[in-house]
Amino acid sequence: MMAYKSFYLVFPIALLILPFFNSPSFAQITPTINPVSPDRICKFTRDPLYCKSVLPNWGNVYDYGRISVQKSLWQSRIFFSLIEYYLRTQSRSLKTPAIRALQDCKFLASLNTDFLTSSYQTLSNANQTLPESRAGDAQTLLSAILTNQQTCLDGIRATAPSDWRVGNGAFTVPLSNDTKLFSVSLALFMKGWVPERKNSTARWPWQPTKVQQLFLNGKLPLKMSNQTREIYERVCRRRSSGDDSENYVLVSDIVVVSQDGSGNFSTINDAVAAAPNNTDGTNGYFLIYVTAGVYEEYVSIAKNKMFLMMIGDGINQTIITGNRSVVDGWTTFNSATFAVVAPNFVAVDITFRNTAGAAKQQAVALRSGADLSTFYSCSFEGYQDTLYTHSLRQFYRECDVYGTVDFIFGNAAVVLQNCNMYPRLPMAGQFNTITAQGRTDPNQNTGTSIHNCTIRAADDLASSNITVQTYLGRPWKEYSRTVYMQSFMDGLISPAGWSIWSGDFALNTSYYAEYGNSGPGSNTSNRVTWPGYHVINATDAGNFTVSAFLLGDDWLPQTGVPYTGGLI
Repeated sequence: MMAYKSFYLVFPIALLILPFFNSPSFAQITPTINPVSPDRICKFTRDPLYCKSVLPNWGNVYDYGRISVQKSLWQSRIFFSLIEYYLRTQSRSLKTPAIRALQDCKFLASLNTDFLTSSYQTLSNANQTLPESRAGDAQTLLSAILTNQQTCLDGIRATAPSDWRVGNGAFTVPLSNDTKLFSVSLALFMKGWVPERKNSTARWPWQPTKVQQLFLNGKLPLKMSNQTREIYERVCRRRSSGDDSENYVLVSDIVVVSQDGSGNFSTINDAVAAAPNNTDGTNGYFLIYVTAGVYEEYVSIAKNKMFLMMIGDGINQTIITGNRSVVDGWTTFNSATFAVVAPNFVAVDITFRNTAGAAKQQAVALRSGADLSTFYSCSFEGYQDTLYTHSLRQFYRECDVYGTVDFIFGNAAVVLQNCNMYPRLPMAGQFNTITAQGRTDPNQNTGTSIHNCTIRAADDLASSNITVQTYLGRPWKEYSRTVYMQSFMDGLISPAGWSIWSGDFALNTSYYAEYGNSGPGSNTSNRVTWPGYHVINATDAGNFTVSAFLLGDDWLPQTGVPYTGGLI
């Protein structure tokens, strides 16, 4: 703890104060109607004593909510400055894993500042519940802030054995304190601005619109602007008659990536760099067509590359591959071969691969922290931690996921629909777990929903004649939430269904559920008896469908990707 104190003695006071002057002034908030005491309002938070310590003695739920978000924004800027200063002044004396963990934290703190700024703008003049879509947007951002905090904290803790200066409290203490404040902000937002959830069955029976019916056989009808017929035909064939613009996914521009030099670029990164910044989607997607080939690249799509669509020539035809891993000094977060945080990203017909192998432990093929991101007819190949559904809202349709330990993990609000999960042959002594969901706060709108999917052994496991225990998931974090619905489970699934993480951790607070599954591994009669495990009915399952859980009807139609909004 001495290192923690001494570091703050040399940390420039100006860096601590400056963010305050860039934040909305607390004096701008005055109490309005229906005042309540902090004692009463803090009962709705996870830590009432802490909540009361950060709130004034006056106000109503909206005043308190805005003040907590303001303070959260202030603290996020302070933490960003702390990380930035430490990297600038101390990085020469740090080991590489510690530097990479701090770089992750800097990146995540920057996102938190953006998310809190957006959240405050939403709440600044709202003194009543918000429409469902706007409330969902803000809850998603406030949920992601907590996820970013936890990711930073996990990375720093993992460096402690190799560099005690980073893991000894200098960063873990402010991270933990800020997390408490962010949790208060989320709880007060839920109390003041979120409408009572309507019965999800109100949207049923769901019928697909024209756009959802058009994406057939892997061909996406694109409405091009300023493009030649030749390129148009190379990307996709027209799938419908007539010229009604509703029948197309709007594309503003297109570039072609080809390793033989026949396209606009020979690397994916160069094509991404050419995409416009901060577009609003009015003119459609910027489309990157990646022709068949093996692309040994680490691709990171920044937050300003919005409304980007990437189409390949098919699974195992267009392959993006890398081999970063935790064993080789990378954090789990930055081990990803392909990473995206830009909103409204769409990927089609691409294989994302990490070839580090089972012995290299955590090694991510794809990490998505992109809100409203969509993956159609893609494959994700790795071993431990293959697909990192990190945060915000995501949808996967007709995708293949290969892995061993926790190979679908993260804390997004995510639905995988009509997908295939292929547990592989792990290292000797290991068992397989398909999911490890990372929800840390009961007010987060996150969880993993697996709908109408198929779980079968990958070829290496099926042909090994080795018995490997394979589980549907285990509770990575305290409020882990995963639901399997109307999916086929082959005989490799353990009768218990679910595995512990450590002792009795999260067995009472997690939420694991199954509904209407089939196959020899779907029998629930010998499942775990944890308080957090449930066999649910159609009404409860409806809460985890695309329409209800992701509000997918509001944003998926523009992608052209097919989906089922409710239960099948």
